[in-house]
Amino acid sequence: MKMLFAMRFSLVALLMIPAAVLHGADNLKQSKPNIVFILADDLGYGDIGCYGATRVKTPNLDRLAKGGLRFLDGHSAAATCTPSRYALMTGEYAFRRKGTHILPGDAALVVPTDRATLPAILKKAGYSTGVVGKWHLGLGDTGSPIAWNDEIKPGPREVGFDYSFIMAATGDRVPCVYIENQRIVGLDPADPIEVNYKKPFEGEPNGITDRDKLRHNWSHGHNNAVVNGIGRIGFMKGGNAALWKDEEMSDAFTRRGVQFIERHQKEPFFLYFATHGIHVPRIPHPRFVHATEMGARGDAIVEFDAAVGELLDTLDRLKLTENTLVIVSSDNGPVLDDGYQDDAVENLGGHKPAGALRGGKGTLWEGATRLPFIVSWPGRIRPGVSNALVCQVDLCASFAALVGVDLGRDDAPDSFNVLPSLLGDSKTGRDHLVEHAGRLALRQGEWKLIGTDNKNPSVVLYNLTNDPTETTNVAEQNPDVTARLTERLNEIATNQRTRP
Repeated sequence: MKMLFAMRFSLVALLMIPAAVLHGADNLKQSKPNIVFILADDLGYGDIGCYGATRVKTPNLDRLAKGGLRFLDGHSAAATCTPSRYALMTGEYAFRRKGTHILPGDAALVVPTDRATLPAILKKAGYSTGVVGKWHLGLGDTGSPIAWNDEIKPGPREVGFDYSFIMAATGDRVPCVYIENQRIVGLDPADPIEVNYKKPFEGEPNGITDRDKLRHNWSHGHNNAVVNGIGRIGFMKGGNAALWKDEEMSDAFTRRGVQFIERHQKEPFFLYFATHGIHVPRIPHPRFVHATEMGARGDAIVEFDAAVGELLDTLDRLKLTENTLVIVSSDNGPVLDDGYQDDAVENLGGHKPAGALRGGKGTLWEGATRLPFIVSWPGRIRPGVSNALVCQVDLCASFAALVGVDLGRDDAPDSFNVLPSLLGDSKTGRDHLVEHAGRLALRQGEWKLIGTDNKNPSVVLYNLTNDPTETTNVAEQNPDVTARLTERLNEIATNQRTRP
């Protein structure tokens, strides 16, 4: 009888133990989830189905949003590619660092190697780290030519990535080659690469003299070197065996992303998957051509969605989905004609790339930095929609909090820990945000103030609650608000940090 009572007592006591204790191993595993950050290029707030698009179908992004958190006020830190990627990698607003404008393909590395970066933070916590896709943060040392035909360093490895398979800059800039672990893929030593952003190479075709031979015509600016029948920015010669094929680029990046996940499935990993889509030149694979009635830009959106789907399917196949934090966003807002004649404007129809927002890439309106921002972690996050104000610059501090890494005083100076918002535990997010496109703008509460510069001596103030499309400047009607936000913006711009 005593033994029976003891067994019954033990069973009751066992049932009363919190699940967190019973499943301690599982909880420990969940405290360091795999992380996949997927960054599209030039994808607007209204470009995908779960944010209102109807003329283009994005089933994979939509299913991710359905099972996760869809943010309505999620941002990049700048309105163009290099500065927004710099902020993502460093947790520092790009306007604080000289040389973080849109970089040419032969620029030196602009990410500091002596401070914490997003991959370095996770690497410190025991993660295997990888970057696949568009880099556009420079390579090599300042003041020295890049050693294209040798090991290219410093680069992704020096800022915290164990593995890299990247393009140096963008698809419309030379050099048009892939770089894996800091060496050009498929390079024939007998045919070395040369790159020059100042003058052409004698005897090489260019987009002006050979325009009638191009398979993808330019509208402005993209008329230097001709690679694969497409004019580019900058000049290059050689490396013929290593040149990429534009229509195979998405597949090449996706394949490397899948392989990275497969290699590291038994350990915590961080994959930064930075697609080229939907940046120009928009040359989707033939299987996606005519996938929409919107031409190449719409087809490129479908191709991007398919790439996301392959990564999600890989997580499912390897039974990693439950313990993988997936975030999808874009580096900046949309642009239609960005240098090539691909009929993006003519085929737009009723599609609104920025949704109901005003502006797009390179502007200071909300359509430039407010973007699709989807966060999924099935083992932790409840599906829903969030109005919390979050920004990619916050991922450094938020991921550090997630994995238990302490940041130094000088690390990630503008990155806030918004992990509770990303996980759906808080509805507030950060209390202010600086937007950057040459000059600066400040979001705080219902207000948005666009600051001044030499060309724009007057501030602009919008009330986003009453005027979400930013059509009416109410600075004169609200002098106290204008003065307060102007002082705050100047303080942020003058100081070296905003993180407490």
